[in-house]
Amino acid sequence: MVLALVAAAGLYFAGRIREAPVPSAAVQPSAGAPRPSAGPARRPAAGESGEARIVRAFEQRLSNQWVEAEGVVERILPDDRQGSRHQRFLLRLPSSGHTVLVSHNIDLSPRVRGLQVGDRVVFRGEYEWNTRGGVIHWTHRDPAGKRPGGWIEHKGRRYS
Repeated sequence: MVLALVAAAGLYFAGRIREAPVPSAAVQPSAGAPRPSAGPARRPAAGESGEARIVRAFEQRLSNQWVEAEGVVERILPDDRQGSRHQRFLLRLPSSGHTVLVSHNIDLSPRVRGLQVGDRVVFRGEYEWNTRGGVIHWTHRDPAGKRPGGWIEHKGRRYS
């Protein structure tokens, strides 16, 4: 499953989706900045919103950040069909304007039905850093039961 996510991210970042928004240079770390060790998945700090956690993780180049937040669908991308299948879409976070790619495994969880640009989505998943704003994955239950489960809520329905 990790390979499928890596493959999906590779296609995304290889420029096959050139029109995807890139965060402004004001919040983008310099190319030579050291990247902190990802380490184990981290839980949110008390009082920190999910959106603030995502923005901080992006600025500090952190990965393995367990987050719960909401956003508005900015663009619906083609499914990744290599390896595990993933429904993909870009979300814009409401307060910061930061964008993230959501890669939702549709081999483990139902597809989010009727998703359209402009729809509000609430999600729980794991944030992985990249230069384009980051990826949210693990938006599904863990079939092995070893990790916390994620989900996506859209129009009153929870997909996990």
